Amino acid sequence: MSRRFQRATSRPDGRGFTLIELLVVIAIIAVLIALLLPAVQAAREAARRAQCTNNMKQLGLALHNYISSNDAVPHVYPLWYWSSSTANNGTSDGWGGWSPQSHMFPYIEQGPLYNGINFSLTNRYNGSAANLSLLGTRINSFLCPSSPIAKGNVACCNLIKTPGNNYFASVGASTGWESPQNPNGLFMWDYQPGLSGGKGWAASTGAIGIRDITDGTSNTIAFGEWRTGDFNCNILSIPQDVISQNPALNWPNISMNGPWAGTALVSFMGWLNNCAAVAPSSITHGSNWSYNMSGLGDVWDQGLLGHTLGNTLLAPNPNIPNCRTCQWNGDWDCPGMYGLSSFHPGGGNIGMADGSVRFLKSSTAMNTVQSLGTRAGGEVISSDSF
Repeated sequence: MSRRFQRATSRPDGRGFTLIELLVVIAIIAVLIALLLPAVQAAREAARRAQCTNNMKQLGLALHNYISSNDAVPHVYPLWYWSSSTANNGTSDGWGGWSPQSHMFPYIEQGPLYNGINFSLTNRYNGSAANLSLLGTRINSFLCPSSPIAKGNVACCNLIKTPGNNYFASVGASTGWESPQNPNGLFMWDYQPGLSGGKGWAASTGAIGIRDITDGTSNTIAFGEWRTGDFNCNILSIPQDVISQNPALNWPNISMNGPWAGTALVSFMGWLNNCAAVAPSSITHGSNWSYNMSGLGDVWDQGLLGHTLGNTLLAPNPNIPNCRTCQWNGDWDCPGMYGLSSFHPGGGNIGMADGSVRFLKSSTAMNTVQSLGTRAGGEVISSDSF
């Protein structure tokens, strides 16, 4: 091989990238990714919000199908039984009323689950053995894609994980939830006089149907969205944590039903301020869940505030946590605020009694939110106020 040919073949084809040029290219790509990432995230959140809206739409349609079949909305009826009760197969005392959501299963393509539940037995504690294996069933249409999956366990059973529930049935602009408290929303815990084997000692309010929504179905909230709790009582998460066990949270001497005005409004605002003030102390009690109740939206079965029932006292995502008024350690069966929240920027979804779904802004006036929660309050709400 000649030297001339060797020189020709060994000569490089061209100059390669220098280190500086390579770094410049990487920097340009990084800048482009940084510019595109917010748009991609916004598009993904828009898709999740659309799915969330569709979930609530299904609940609204299910509600109307239920009303068509039963001429009333599904109430929660208590199932309190004592050890001598034949209705509970002679087991020890237990309790737990089934939620409105669970009664609508046949209308959201959950017929097999509905047929598997024994609604004559309690859904919690000692009376729930026959139903316990079903309580961990995760229902995708009850879960907002923007919210984390619920943690923890059903009824302290380590084998059954909490299924989660991001959509509550509204008791209205009311801290009360039982029929004797006369909550002004669409749903409530309704006692049945003479309930066999139970505590049917209070008068029932009777069925609530379309005819009773005199404010108009398009102006009345049926379902609201909330964030799933963090399930950690050592962390303060606002607004979804429910603060308890503090004398400052005693309910003032005003009606349990809003909208509040005048001196009652001043008292209500004072209660809200107390709620915000005592919230940081709720995580100073170690692992005591009864001060910082972090299981909001854990299940779909239990017809109690914080599980499947909520209220409409403030616009979504306030800087005030939820708070309950009772000073005793127990479950969520206590008046208080269990309100609207979401992981959607700027607000949260609400399902109206006519089956439509609206996006309620976090900037919506408190009086408007409370007026939307009532079924027969007689409030006049402007179409551009929310």
